Amino acid sequence: MATHKAVHVAQAGGALVLADVETTSPPSDHVRIAVAACGVYGTDREFYAGHFPGLQWPLTLGHEIAGTVAEVGDGVEDFAIGDRVAVGWFGGNCNRCVPCRGGHFMQCERMQVPSWHYPGGYAESVTAPATALARIPEGLSLAEAAPMGCAGVTTFNGLRKTRAKAGDLVAVLGIGGLGHLGVQFARAMGFETVAIARGVQREAAAKELGAHHYIDSNTADVAAELKRLGGAVVVLATAAASKAMAATIGGLGPEGELVTVGVTPEPLPISPLDLINSGLSVTGHPSGTSRDVEETMRFALQTGVRAVIQEVPLAQAADAFEAMDSGKAHYRMVLTV
Repeated sequence: MATHKAVHVAQAGGALVLADVETTSPPSDHVRIAVAACGVYGTDREFYAGHFPGLQWPLTLGHEIAGTVAEVGDGVEDFAIGDRVAVGWFGGNCNRCVPCRGGHFMQCERMQVPSWHYPGGYAESVTAPATALARIPEGLSLAEAAPMGCAGVTTFNGLRKTRAKAGDLVAVLGIGGLGHLGVQFARAMGFETVAIARGVQREAAAKELGAHHYIDSNTADVAAELKRLGGAVVVLATAAASKAMAATIGGLGPEGELVTVGVTPEPLPISPLDLINSGLSVTGHPSGTSRDVEETMRFALQTGVRAVIQEVPLAQAADAFEAMDSGKAHYRMVLTV
């Protein structure tokens, strides 16, 4: 019986340990992927801490997966051995529930997320539903593709679903793992791009990523600065901080949109009066379907948008996770196999 290496967490808050796992053939409508790269993502710490219901221990983390199809299950017609594919937060949907039948695939009642509903990508091998697969375009390396499965599609899709047009003022709150991609995508889409982060030391990096303007939220009134620039049509909030999100509301222009992608359970301290007077909207945006991931990668390839990554071997997953968890990582850690 063949085996592969996978990183196991035995219990919530436990150690990340490299283990031998039995390699099984994929069931019907699934494929087995030989993993080449997997992003280390902020939400991984929530799985690690046991904050999601129904987790199966030992847990294998990772939902930004890129690799090649190694084995194909019965009923899979559109993918073949050797195809380069990515799997992100959207790890498969049923196509049968009412949300799916209405085209709301991200709200599928049976949607599967790698590491939550089946073992994730901190491993040499992953078995995933065929509906989860996104084709990786030639010219994008597997390590470059991995973060596009969640961080990339979340920011790209979050921006393109707003009403902002080329030339409009668009702000990105936070320039970490999500935000550094958000700034690049905003610039590539033709928006007048504002980066908002804490500390004057972040300005040079923000400008290098493509921001036209930088607001240091430690020293400036964020809303006043956005108003001075003409008022933002959109704020993409990637920082997981409710107070920081709310501080941008006053900087939105008429019918402006606050799009929240930074995950936090803290309530948003926003007055309905502020929303009503200017006709503002606050939207929560989930990542994107496998097709959205494909379109994200194609746009990234066309425009030069890339995650800034540090590659770490799978055997050093614990070190990469600690670097991400402690905030010491430079934008994105990617495990490579």
